[in-house]
Amino acid sequence: MKTFWTHIRPTNSIFLIGTFVTTLTAAPLYIWHYGLDSFQIALFLFFLISTGLSITLGYHRLFSHLTFQAGWPVRLFTLLFGAAAFEGSALEWCADHRRHHKFVDHEEDPYDISKGLFHAHIGWLLFRTGPETPLTWVRDLQKDSLAWWQHKHYVSVAIAISFALPAAFGWAWGGPVAAVGAFLIAGVARIVVVHHMTFCINSLCHWIGDRPYSSDCTARDSILMAVCTFGEGYHNFHHEFQHDYRNGVKPWQFDPTKWTIWLLSKVGLTRGLRTVPEEKILKAQIAEQDRRMQAHIAQHPLTNPIPAPLEKARARLNNALERWESLLVQYRAAVDHRGEISRRELRQLKRDVRAAAVQMRESLRHWVRTHRTLPDMSA
Repeated sequence: MKTFWTHIRPTNSIFLIGTFVTTLTAAPLYIWHYGLDSFQIALFLFFLISTGLSITLGYHRLFSHLTFQAGWPVRLFTLLFGAAAFEGSALEWCADHRRHHKFVDHEEDPYDISKGLFHAHIGWLLFRTGPETPLTWVRDLQKDSLAWWQHKHYVSVAIAISFALPAAFGWAWGGPVAAVGAFLIAGVARIVVVHHMTFCINSLCHWIGDRPYSSDCTARDSILMAVCTFGEGYHNFHHEFQHDYRNGVKPWQFDPTKWTIWLLSKVGLTRGLRTVPEEKILKAQIAEQDRRMQAHIAQHPLTNPIPAPLEKARARLNNALERWESLLVQYRAAVDHRGEISRRELRQLKRDVRAAAVQMRESLRHWVRTHRTLPDMSA
């Protein structure tokens, strides 16, 4: 007969609760007694950024979604410091994450938000709610010798990088007292912070924010969550276009993981950065906006058939989008065969694409403004 205790994951529960309690008690006591110097702050930030980016850049965008390719230095670094995040081996983490994308918001989703915020955030790690995710989800990653090595030696690697290495740095800096501080602050406290940064992606990123690209699932875009999760907060875009190496697709959106991948590509450490074509992203936004408008019309029936201005606005938008897409295809073909076209013609094509993009965006704004007149025409 199954009881409450049979559903508890003892190892996970002891570790997650133990590190959390230690962070709230032992770390503040150390700081109160010995103070907090610049060395401890710098070491904490180094391990926070190294382990956090190893999850977002390595575990997530590199290994789970294959959004880019990386040389062995990047793969080794993210596997070592990803282990130090104490979130499981890369193979285990990626298996759960791929399953999440396959069954998002459904029973088979490991951290299904429909089961509650607590379950999605940490409950699924504390309690058994279903069978473990088999490694058949990551057959491709099992062929990666570094990833397989990390999986086999995950516990020892995690302890060495997460606890022993900060303590060793502390000892070298200031002896045993500094070693204890490094263990508590750059080790234990940093683990707790990285844990809940990651957990927020599973919970709050499915609860807070907007859904500009698709409302088919609960994933949302939020600048607040992006700041808290190294750029992973643009989660609605990610769920709609999971094979794009960017989460913050707009140039101004806060996505340090994207910037790091791009910078590494400039020094030859990453390559093959996958992106979604602009027109596909825009079409998704338009389709979602149109779905919302149609839902609004359904909820607020008009006294007359859809007015001519709305049909005209839609036709204008469709024509502008078709022209922009056609010119974009021409420009990309010309770039691929730049030896067969003059520089003057190529520059003109580029100007035409930009002008068509401006016209298309204005048509989109006009379409939205026209739809906003609907409340005044409701029955």
